[in-house]
Amino acid sequence: MSGEKYLVTSALPYANGPIHFGHIAGAYLPADVFVRYLRLKQQDVVYICGTDEHGVAITINAEKQGLSPQALVDKYHTVIKKTFDRFNIEFDNFSRTSLPVHRAISQQFFTKLLEQGFIKKQRDRQYYCEKDAMFLPDRYIVGRCPGCGYEKARGDECPSCGTWLNALEILQPACSICGSMPEERETEHWFLQLQDLQPELEKWIDSRNHWKGNVLSFVRGMLKQGLHARPVTRDLSWGVPVPLDEAEGKTLYVWFDAPIGYISSTIEWAQKQGKPESWKKYWQAEDCRLVHFIGKDNIPFHTIVFPAMLMGQKSGYVLPDNVPANEFYKLEGRKFSTSEGWYIDLDDFFSKYSSDSVRFAVISNVPENRDTEFSWKDFQMRNNSALADSLGNFINRTLIFAGRYFDGRVPASDLLSEADEALMERRRLAPGEVGELVEGYHFRRAADAFIALSREGNRYFDEKAPWKSRKEDPADCATTIWVCLQLTLTLGQIARLFIPESAEKIFSMLGISELAAGLDWNAAGVHNLSEGHPLGKPEVLFRKIEDSEIEAELAALAARAESAAPASARERIGGAEIEYDDFLKLELRTGVVLEVERKKGSRKMLKLKVDVGGVPRQVMGALGQDYTPEDLIGKSVTVVCNLKPRKIMGELSEGMLLAVEDSNGLHLLTPDGDTASGSKIA
Repeated sequence: MSGEKYLVTSALPYANGPIHFGHIAGAYLPADVFVRYLRLKQQDVVYICGTDEHGVAITINAEKQGLSPQALVDKYHTVIKKTFDRFNIEFDNFSRTSLPVHRAISQQFFTKLLEQGFIKKQRDRQYYCEKDAMFLPDRYIVGRCPGCGYEKARGDECPSCGTWLNALEILQPACSICGSMPEERETEHWFLQLQDLQPELEKWIDSRNHWKGNVLSFVRGMLKQGLHARPVTRDLSWGVPVPLDEAEGKTLYVWFDAPIGYISSTIEWAQKQGKPESWKKYWQAEDCRLVHFIGKDNIPFHTIVFPAMLMGQKSGYVLPDNVPANEFYKLEGRKFSTSEGWYIDLDDFFSKYSSDSVRFAVISNVPENRDTEFSWKDFQMRNNSALADSLGNFINRTLIFAGRYFDGRVPASDLLSEADEALMERRRLAPGEVGELVEGYHFRRAADAFIALSREGNRYFDEKAPWKSRKEDPADCATTIWVCLQLTLTLGQIARLFIPESAEKIFSMLGISELAAGLDWNAAGVHNLSEGHPLGKPEVLFRKIEDSEIEAELAALAARAESAAPASARERIGGAEIEYDDFLKLELRTGVVLEVERKKGSRKMLKLKVDVGGVPRQVMGALGQDYTPEDLIGKSVTVVCNLKPRKIMGELSEGMLLAVEDSNGLHLLTPDGDTASGSKIA
C-alpha cells in the first residue's frame, strides 16, 4: 500500500430528497473510515463525492413543491451535506452535477465516445405516457419482472432477482408517476455500444479476483449473458444537453452523466487547490488505485458501464481497483421510507445522541455480505456495552486513578511482568490487525477488534487490582497505570477511524491534543507517553442510554408510520381479506430438495429439483444470497403444489417454496419433526 495514490469515491446521492441511515451504512461511513485510515498512514488520498442533480424525478418533485429544478437541487444539496457533516463524514470535495465544470466534462465524454465509434444513433421504441405527456425513463416504468415474476420490478432492473432489464420487457407496465399504462412510441436516441467493449471488459474483470464474491458473480453473470447497446440520451428538459445540433431538446441520460460526476468533482477539487491539472494525477495515472464505495443496486453501473465509458475514451483513464459494494441497511426489519413514516428524524436524533454513538453502531453492523438493520435496541446495546461499559469505562478508570494517586501525571514504570508484557504486545499488534481488516474492507471485524482491545484493558486492570497494589506494591501499581495509559493512547489513535470526536476527547484527557495531530498510524502501538507527562481532566466519554428512551423512540416510530399511512396499516400486516374457501384452494405439501444449481446471470435465482411424494418438480427460487446449493440439498421444505407452471428466467417453475424474510434474510419454512415427503399441510 505504501507509496500509491488513492482516489476514493462514494455513490453520488440523488438530490431529490434527504438521505438516511441506510445510505450512510452502504456507501459513505465505510468509505470515511477507509479514507481516515489512509490519511493516518500518510497515503496520498483524495475522497470525492457530490450530489447527482439531473433527471425527470427532479422535475417532477420540483413541480410538486412549486420550485424550479435548480431550486430543488439547491435545497437538497444543502440538506444532504448537512447530514454528512453530522456524521463527521469528511470529503476532500463535495460537488454537484449541475455545475458548468460537470457539463463540460460530460459533453466531452459523449463526444469522445461518439468519435471512437462507441456511441451510435439508433431508432428506438420507448414508453410514452399520454397523461403526463412525456417519454418515460426506464426507472419510471414499473411492472412484473419477466424473469422471476416480481410484481414491482423497474424498467432497468428487478430488485428481487437482480436481473438488468429493458423497459420494454416489463410485463403489465405502468407509469410510476400516474399509474396509467404507457404506450410504445418510436424515437431517436444515441446508444453506448457495450457489446463492442465487452472483450476488453472481460479481460479486465478476469484480473479482479480480489473483489467481493457477490460483486464478481453478478458481473460475470452479466458478461455471460452478453452485453447490449444501452441508450445514453433521453427526451428530457433537465440535464446535460447532448452536444449535437441534431439532438436539440435531448439531454444525457442521468445514469450516463452521474458517474462522470466523480471526475468533475476531482477537477473542481484541483481547481480549488490552485493546481487545475492535478486531477489527472489520480484519474490518468497507473500508480493510482480507484475505489468506489456503493450499494449493491449500483453494481452494474460501476463495474460494467462506467468502466466501459472510461475504456472508450482511449485516454489512459484509471479503472476501478475495487468496488466494495454493500447490501441494504434497513430500519427495524423494513426499508427506510419517508412516505410510510418509517424513518428516523435526524434533527431529533442528533439533539439526543452523539455522532460517535451512531457511527459505531452503524459501522459495527454494516451490511457487508447480507442485509442488516438499524434497531433501537441494538443501538442501545452497542452504545452501552461496547462504548460506555468497555471503552469508556477502561479509559475513565485509568485517568481517574492516575489523577488521584499519581498527581495527574504519567507514573514511572518498573520491570514489566508477564501480564504487563502480554498487554503491551497486544497493544503493539492491534493497529496492524485493525488496519489489515480495513484494507480488506472488513469494517465490522475492524470495529470488533478495536473494542476487543479495550476489553483486554479492563481484564488487565481487574487482574492487576491497582487499588490493592497501591498499598502492597507501589512500584507494580505505577507500572500497571503506566501500561494502561499507553493502551489508552493506542485506543485513542485507533478511535480516530470510527469515533473521531471521542478520539479528540481521549487525547485531551491524555494532555496531548497538539501532539496527537503529528502521530500517524505507524506510531500507534509503539509511541509511549513519557514519564511525568501531565495528563488532562478525566470526563465521561459515553452516557448510558436508558430503556425508557428506547421505548419512546420505538413508540415515536410506530406513531409516524401510523400517521403516514393509517388506511394501509391493516394491509401491511394482514393483507387484503380473502374468503376461507380461497385459502382452501392452496395445496401445500412437504418436499425434499434433491438437486440445486445457480441460474447464470442472477445473484439470487436458484434452480431446484424437489421431491414431492416421489414426484420430482423443478422449482425456481430467489434464495441464492441466503443459501448455497450445498445448504439446500436434502433439506425439507414447504411447497405450494397447485400453482400454474410458469417460466422464470427461461426456466419452468412447477411450484413455490414458502419462506419468511426478516433483517437477516430469507428463511425457508420447514416441517417440524420427521415428515414424509408429499405430506399434505392442513
